[in-house]
Amino acid sequence: MLSDKLLPIPRAALLLTFTLSAGLLAATALAQEPKKQDKDGEKVLRVCQDPNNMPMSRQDESGYENKIAALFAKKLGWKLEHTWYPQRMGFTRATLTAKDPKTDRFKCDVVTGVSPGFERGIPTKRYMTSTYAIVYVKGKGLDGIKKPEDIMSLDQATLSKIKIGAFSGTPPVNWLLSHSLLERMVPYQLQTGDPEQYPGQIIEHDLANGKIDIAIAWGPIAGYYAKHGDGGVPMTVVPFDTQIGPHRFAFNIAMGVRHDSKKLRDKLNELIDSSGPEIAAILKEYDVPPATAPVDRIEDDDD
Repeated sequence: MLSDKLLPIPRAALLLTFTLSAGLLAATALAQEPKKQDKDGEKVLRVCQDPNNMPMSRQDESGYENKIAALFAKKLGWKLEHTWYPQRMGFTRATLTAKDPKTDRFKCDVVTGVSPGFERGIPTKRYMTSTYAIVYVKGKGLDGIKKPEDIMSLDQATLSKIKIGAFSGTPPVNWLLSHSLLERMVPYQLQTGDPEQYPGQIIEHDLANGKIDIAIAWGPIAGYYAKHGDGGVPMTVVPFDTQIGPHRFAFNIAMGVRHDSKKLRDKLNELIDSSGPEIAAILKEYDVPPATAPVDRIEDDDD
């Protein structure tokens, strides 16, 4: 999951102190809608995405967020351009609100995979909602798990030695704690700082190779790597309900633009409204589990 990608881990907003002159300069900049044309006058949709974060995005443009961006560019009749940067802490500061020193132009105008509470810019409407899920290898004694709560119904011998991989700081950890399963958890770091590592390795490598017995991950990661990963073993995906008691597992995902880009935000919102069936088809292709119920709450920004 996810810096701007996985919303359930809110971060404190960064407090900035400006001098009066700097504030006036910022106000002037915000009053100007950015030009979205290349040197030949062709309109361009400039998007910043992670180069190694499947199934969301990859530099070969094979992720579902890549395809949604391409769909929107096609509908607008605009050219699509990318800036690639790992979607970790500080992603927005290094992309959407950063200028290329060679061109004095912002590196991009849109970021995907952010919270509807995105505060470093203005968010679009949600374009998808998904939920966390558990994954296990078929035929290893866990096939009776049809919903996450079934883990607690395993026989004591199995439960006492089971290894459950989960990302520290994510909602499933509190759920494990509430069921006295924290000692069975193998913790994973959501952001390692290594751009070559990606969250799907928990399933594709560790679950497939028997290092853990169950993996818990953000739904798009769980669904995609259980079916399309290189692990080479059959796996079952069991999504969490939107809410189980006090624990919430489903989250909305939006796009973000700069504060001065309300016109672009409005265009993207229109595309989100008119592209529901196409977006749903793209997500289905990647086996993204949908939420079992709508999510109305606005999530906190996390970058």
